[in-house]
Formats: sequence, C-alpha cells, structure tokens
Amino acid sequence: MTVIIFILVLAVLIFVHELGHFILARANGIRVDAFKIGFGPRIVHWKRGETEYGVNLIPFGGFVKIHGEDPSEKPEGDPDSARSFMSKNRWRQASVLVAGVAFNFLFAYILYVYVFSTGVTATMDGFQRYASDFSNERIMITYIDPGSPAEKAGLQLGDVVTSVDSKPVSSIEQIQNNINDSKGAPISIAYSRARAVSSTTVAAVTGLVPGKYAVGIAMDNVGDLKLPFFTSVWEGLRYTWFMMRDTAVGLYTFVAGLFQGTASLSDVAGPVGIAGIVGNAAELGFTYLVMITALISINLGIINLIPFPALDGGRILFVALEGAFRRRISAKFVNAVNAVGFVLLMILMVAVTYKDIANLISPK
Repeated sequence: MTVIIFILVLAVLIFVHELGHFILARANGIRVDAFKIGFGPRIVHWKRGETEYGVNLIPFGGFVKIHGEDPSEKPEGDPDSARSFMSKNRWRQASVLVAGVAFNFLFAYILYVYVFSTGVTATMDGFQRYASDFSNERIMITYIDPGSPAEKAGLQLGDVVTSVDSKPVSSIEQIQNNINDSKGAPISIAYSRARAVSSTTVAAVTGLVPGKYAVGIAMDNVGDLKLPFFTSVWEGLRYTWFMMRDTAVGLYTFVAGLFQGTASLSDVAGPVGIAGIVGNAAELGFTYLVMITALISINLGIINLIPFPALDGGRILFVALEGAFRRRISAKFVNAVNAVGFVLLMILMVAVTYKDIANLISPK
C-alpha cells in the first residue's frame, strides 16, 4: 500500500509540474507536441489536436515536448517556426521554464488552504495565535528511533500517550521525567491509537539522550486546528512561504556542507526513503498525507530551481546568459552540458537510493 500511495503522490506532483510548462507554453503561442507522465512502455496514449498525451509504465518522471525547445533544432527552417520555443523572446522562454516550479508552489499552497479550512492535526506551539481554534489537545508520538525500546515495544507514530505507570500525564516534560526516573526498570506506557486504548511495557536505556534514560520517541503537543476559510487562505500563503524559505535554507546548508565536509548523503532521502515518509504520513491519516504531499511539492520546486544542468534552473540560467550576451550559446555545448548534468543526477539518485535500501536492511 505504501508503494501504491507513493506512486500516486509522485504521479500527481509530476503532472502538476509538467502542467505548468504545458499551460505557459500554450499561453505564449508555443506548440506542444507531447505531454506524458512516466517513462518506458506506454500504458495509455491518445492524441488531441496537435498534442499527444500519454501515461507510461515507469512513474518516476514525466515530460512535455515543446516544439523547438531543443537548441539543436533550427526554427528558421521549420514551416511552424513562429510557434517554436526558440523563436520567442527570453522572457517568454523563462516564463515557460519557471512555470513548472511555480505550479508546484501553487499546488502546495492549495493543499495547505484545504487542510487548514477542513481541519488538521497541528502542533500547538507552532500556531499559538490560533489557540482558541484548537480542540482535542493531546500528546502525540511524532518520531520513533529505529531499533529503540519504543519500537520493540510496539509503539507507533501517531500514538497518543495518556499515562506512564498508571499515572496520568499532562506534559511532555512529565513523561520524560517519569521515563528517566525509572532508571531502566520496566514501565507501563498507556496510549490511544485509532480510538482504541492499549498499553505496553518498555525499559528505558541510556545513550539515546545524553545523560538520561529514554525509550527512543519524540513527542509534541498537538490538537485539531480548523480555521475559517478566509483565514485559511492567508495562513496557507504564510505557511507556504515559510516552508519554501526553510526548504531553501536547508538545501543551501546541505550543499555548503558537502563542500565543507560537514554533510553527507545520510542527510537526504531518495525515492525509497521518501516512500517510507509518505507511508508513515498515510498511516497517521489523510490530512498528514496531504501535508507531506505539499512539502514534497515544495521540495521538488526548490530543487528544480537550482542552476544545475538538466534541471529547470540550469535551463533558465542558459536563457539568462543568452539574454545577457545577446547571442545564442552553442547547441552542441548546451546539449553536452545537460547530458553530463543528467548523468550526474542519476548517479546521485542511485547513491541515495542505495543508502535508503541499506538503512532498511540494517537501520542504525
């Protein structure tokens, strides 16, 4: 089920991204020859007007074939050259290239407005200004360390801790203190899951948290937040901006860390790791799945803005350079650089995927 959900989420995000390119190309009078989701063997395809549409077997990608986008094509020798990508001015070209990223951000914004207006489980610390709009306040497990006593005891993401050793709890600090005071002796943790109350016995260990006994969980004060629609419109915009900013800062920090030797591939997740994250979100509920889909959409947009060959950002950089120098860059050079960039991206993808699989086989 996790794989199916991940494929559906990925397909939707790819569709949104490519739809942006498609709509802006058409809006700028550029002919679009193909709009397809996935690679490899065809599953279904049809042609409407001048555009061929289709869904292919391998869902990890998609593309829009825009007439004249390949710099090696010669629009002046084409009877339809006036509708070629290369025949348009630099601003129109850039608008088409950036549209995929813009649609990813727009889609995330729409999802955030949806969850805020229909109701979402949110951290109370992050939305203190809407304290009066919260209901059903509780302490929820938001992370479980792989291989920890908590995982072995059967605790799961989304479990709501209600008591420790039959003592009701009202704060995260109280739970942490009760666990630490156990000094490794078995303790009973009561929790609710899917409206069913249960309990488990777990023994805390040292080494997970410096100087303390712990069972390997992270918790948060959460509640059900539902905002009026127009408030959701504003909060969705604000939240989208903050997530875009934090994602960009995180990516910059990671890339800078690679050059400084302070970051590694263990800090990022590939398709396998993301599939696991999506699966965990789906287990917590539909709104969690919507929220993580919005976050992945923002990440996809930010990554595509990087001025690296084969990414939208790299293509935008070439357009900007051509505009600055008022001359076209050699088609052979552009294609060669994009090919090298694509190979490097595939190598990175394989390396990150290998790391994800290794972590599944032998988690730290």
